[in-house]
Amino acid sequence: MNTHEFSFHGIALRALPSGALFWPEAGLLTVSDLHLGKSARLSAHGGAQLPPYEVRATLERLDADLGFTGATHVVCLGDSFDFPGLESCLPEDDLLWLTRLQAGLRWTWIEGNHDPGPLTLGGEHRAEITLGPLTFRHIATGAVAEVSGHYHPKARLRTKGTTLSRPCFLYDADRLILPAYGTYTGGLSCDRAPLSGLMARDARAILTGPRPMAIPMPGAAGPPRPRARRPA
Repeated sequence: MNTHEFSFHGIALRALPSGALFWPEAGLLTVSDLHLGKSARLSAHGGAQLPPYEVRATLERLDADLGFTGATHVVCLGDSFDFPGLESCLPEDDLLWLTRLQAGLRWTWIEGNHDPGPLTLGGEHRAEITLGPLTFRHIATGAVAEVSGHYHPKARLRTKGTTLSRPCFLYDADRLILPAYGTYTGGLSCDRAPLSGLMARDARAILTGPRPMAIPMPGAAGPPRPRARRPA
């Protein structure tokens, strides 16, 4: 599996093609915005009809990422389910699959704006969690060394006369924002507010896909990083 390695606050991280983030030294796999059950919720409320296998597709990717990384701790950065209580409405096979993935691992559910965390499932439930120098939460606050999700960032890359649009990671000196991991979650172009103003002008975008790659973040308009002073 191709990954993109980068450093954030002195920590070597890997961006996976799926949109998951791996911290090898800590054995930590982080995913954001799974939105499990989205198709079921929309169908129940007369919304857009999505293919009914979105939960299974998301769990397949998560299963593969856990197998590839050998992670021992999983942090889900909020909006793991599309609506509070949806975990109790999923097909039994999907719930059993999720339970199997959790077996033997430390599993942390961060509360999101769509759901407070699946309280009926195993694992620990937090508003946020700090591991080493990094704080993991659902929505960026502007704090230093935070890892978050929520915005479902996407970036466009023009190459050979075509335009690619892919979910992406965004990072600058202070913050790191993950793409949505769930199937059919949609996205927000990173050159639009609030992402364009949230990230520093020299921010980078890491496009997901078979070969993750980093590019300058399109549309970044926030304040530049302060330059380190040279010793006198």
